[in-house]
Amino acid sequence: MNFVDEANIEVIAGSGGNGCTAFRRAKYIPKGGPSGGDGGAGGSVILEASPRISTLLDFKYKRIYKAERGEHGMGRDCYGKGGVDLIIPVPIGTAVYDFETREQLADLVNEGETYVAARGGTGGFGNIHYATSSNQAPTRSDPGTAGEEIKLHLELKLLADVGLLGLPNAGKSTLLSIVSAAKPKIADYPFTTLIPNLGVVRIDDERVFVMADIPGLVEGAHEGKGLGHRFLKHLERTRLLLHLVEYPLEGMERDPYEEVQMLSRELSVFHERLGALPRIIVMTKIDLCPDRKLLEEWREKFSPATFIAVSAVTREGSEELLEAVWKGLCNLEGDSDD
Repeated sequence: MNFVDEANIEVIAGSGGNGCTAFRRAKYIPKGGPSGGDGGAGGSVILEASPRISTLLDFKYKRIYKAERGEHGMGRDCYGKGGVDLIIPVPIGTAVYDFETREQLADLVNEGETYVAARGGTGGFGNIHYATSSNQAPTRSDPGTAGEEIKLHLELKLLADVGLLGLPNAGKSTLLSIVSAAKPKIADYPFTTLIPNLGVVRIDDERVFVMADIPGLVEGAHEGKGLGHRFLKHLERTRLLLHLVEYPLEGMERDPYEEVQMLSRELSVFHERLGALPRIIVMTKIDLCPDRKLLEEWREKFSPATFIAVSAVTREGSEELLEAVWKGLCNLEGDSDD
């Protein structure tokens, strides 16, 4: 699947129809009488959050969207027909921005939620509107007004309860694959995840949440280094982060504690809210740890943060992790731990 999470489009609402100047041609009506109808209103362009699409790919191929214009008014008191609104489905989680100013205009996070991106023009009055006792044969009619036009920048931000955070090859995709039905690409080299992945995690019949895995981050991600900077926005809607760090084998130069501090700085620079999100430290690949006492040392080093050690190979720690995640989500909602 081609995952496209940004697109620029232009939307043009329909113009209103012109009012009509006309007169009846009846034998017993002096001067015929005004009979010019109003023009119809132009159609609006409306964005609607839809579960039927999951990316912004379609907007890469079609960039201009026009609604119908209103019909012109006609004689014999005939009003012009209004233009049909153009409803454009977008993925749930689409944020809408003014292309020029980058001002956020809408955030469509619920199914069926709509945003009127461009309003149709109004129809012009026909001359029947201007008849008075002193002017029984008006010749005035008005043109319709133009529909609104605007260029928009669309950004898709995935909706997930929990986000997976970590350096490339930290085990994020593997963890997602063992706790959900998602099938992300997994390999023993960095940057195997090139697009965000979502997985539904079901602890039991009543406890279910959505987890998102984004490409691994590197230092300087907020400046465009690596792949993850493009996808940091997908963590903005999450409520809890799982910060994965790989168990450091003897001889490795990586320091899990320093990695956590570095990525925490990246999040804060990119978006203040991201840096403030609650998180659980998850040390992966602990089946390679020769002595469990070493894990306790890491637990103390990361204190007071919640620290859980897991292995995708043996599934050790996976149940403890899911229970901790559910507890964290419930605490954020102010619910009980049950």
